[in-house]
Parts: sequence; C-alpha cells; structure tokens
Amino acid sequence: MHVQPRQNPLSRSDFFPDQRSGRPPVEGTVARGQLQDDTYFYTGKIGNNPGDVMPFPVTKQDLERGRERYNIYCAPCHSRVGDGNGIVPSRGFARKPPSYHIPRLEKAPVGYFFDVITNGFGIMPDYASQIPPGDRWDIVAYVRALQLSQNATMADVPAGQKIPSEQPRFREPGSGATLPVLAPEAKTNVKEEQ
Repeated sequence: MHVQPRQNPLSRSDFFPDQRSGRPPVEGTVARGQLQDDTYFYTGKIGNNPGDVMPFPVTKQDLERGRERYNIYCAPCHSRVGDGNGIVPSRGFARKPPSYHIPRLEKAPVGYFFDVITNGFGIMPDYASQIPPGDRWDIVAYVRALQLSQNATMADVPAGQKIPSEQPRFREPGSGATLPVLAPEAKTNVKEEQ
C-alpha cells in the first residue's frame, strides 16, 4: 500500500490511446465558482451593446455598499462627488478622469459603466479581479445616484422637505479629537383625541 501505481501529471501513459496521463475535462465542465449563467450580470452587455437596466432591483443597502466600494476604489481618482478632481489627479497624474456629470456620461447606459469597471478604459485599469460583479453593479447604482444628486431640480425634492436641510444642532461641538454630540430633538406635544 505504501508504493502504489500512479502517473505523474502530464507524463506518458500507455493506458490511453493518446498516451497522455492527464485527461481533458469532460465537455461542458464548469469550475467551482465559475458558473456564469446570467451573461448580462457578468458583462453588462446585451449582445455587443451595453445594457441600460440594472440586473436586480436597487435597494438602500445596495447604494450604501456602492458608496462604500466607490469611496475605496473610485474616489481617489474620480473624487467623492464624481467630478474627476480626486487626490490622484491633483498630485500630477498624467490625465484627469472625466466627470460623471458631463452630458456624454449622463446619457451612457449603466452597462457602459459596468464594462469600464470590469475591463478598464484608457489609462484606468480594470478592477475585475478586485471587485466582484455584485459590488460593481452597486458602484454603478451609486454613480447614477451621484449623477442625479448633482443635477437635481426643485421638482425632484419631496414635498415637505426643506431646502437646504436644517443643520444638526450639537450639545457639544467636538474638539477634533472627539466627535460632536448631537443635541436631542425637541419633541412636539400632540394632543390625542379620545
């Protein structure tokens, strides 16, 4: 049992007609974790054209995850508001990235942004190995939210919302070493009908 007959990988074998010990995988074999049955989710394209729909309903959690991933991977170049004035271009990087708020990118389908994150564009590298597809879609949703936020009109504001929003009131402003403490909100007395 200590010495068993075996074949070294890629060695010659007289057992098979092609004399290879390493066998090719069965046709249609998919490696674990590599099943990509929804091509739009993994490419952002319908055929050869970028699609213009999100592959899932966008929730608040998706936007929060998109903001988090955007601030990690995208904001150093594109800035937190997406205007292309991030820290990297301000330090002399060869080329400034475009603003997300130019008409060309405002009209671009969401699949275009997904494809650029996946495959890169110009001097921007691809992020396919660093950002999983679900997070890439979350970033795309957040980029759309950035575009809407920078170009919102008064008609987009919900009824009853003050513009600008009220500033928070602090019990203690904080010192830089400590965080500010919010003051409790004043409660209004509501008469209950009996």
